[in-house]
Amino acid sequence: MFFGALLYFINTTTDTNAETNAKLVNMEPTPDNATPTIEKYAEDETSFDRKLMSMRKEVLSGKRIPKHENFYKKYFEIKKTPVRGPQVTVNDEAVRKTKRYYGYFTLLSNEKMDAITALQLYRNKDVVEKAFANIKDRLNLRRLLVSSEKSLDGKLFVGFVALIYLAYIKKRMHEAKIFQKYTLQTLLDKLDIIECFENPGYSLRIGEVLSKQKQIYEALGIDSPT
Repeated sequence: MFFGALLYFINTTTDTNAETNAKLVNMEPTPDNATPTIEKYAEDETSFDRKLMSMRKEVLSGKRIPKHENFYKKYFEIKKTPVRGPQVTVNDEAVRKTKRYYGYFTLLSNEKMDAITALQLYRNKDVVEKAFANIKDRLNLRRLLVSSEKSLDGKLFVGFVALIYLAYIKKRMHEAKIFQKYTLQTLLDKLDIIECFENPGYSLRIGEVLSKQKQIYEALGIDSPT
């Protein structure tokens, strides 16, 4: 059981090609009791069937494409008749062998690790990517347009403090189960539209705070601005 779902995995044997420095994977037979993702299987099968039909039409039309010859040889039995022309029969055994891996995916790594560790790292990469997205987009740090080293240090410091706030908000969202209604991005977007006005010599004035925005502040354990 992994992340609330059944996980079947196989550690494959790898070898290094000295010329390309790439990993070559020897696929092992899939266990009979391993159940692929239904949606993924259907998607892969539909895509392959469409390609198979397209290739068959190419052969029957007599307009064969040289780079597709290996596909023709692998999946079709082609006979030429003087009257009817080419007769194309699908190689069911070859198709079955191809489809047996549909619904599964392979992870390759330059490091030695077991399947569970590889999958954890793979799924955590989304968290890392979103963190970089927050830095570049939400905090406007995609390009550091500064004119001095001190300005650079100041901008990086402000960005670091902002990330601490984002981490705290995300933690509170998990604790209050707010992720059932909002993502971090959509929640911040909801609060971004609150306007504030400041004039020298006067106190800060806050624009209208809607009921949904008040509910977000309450869920986060923060007093709504007034």
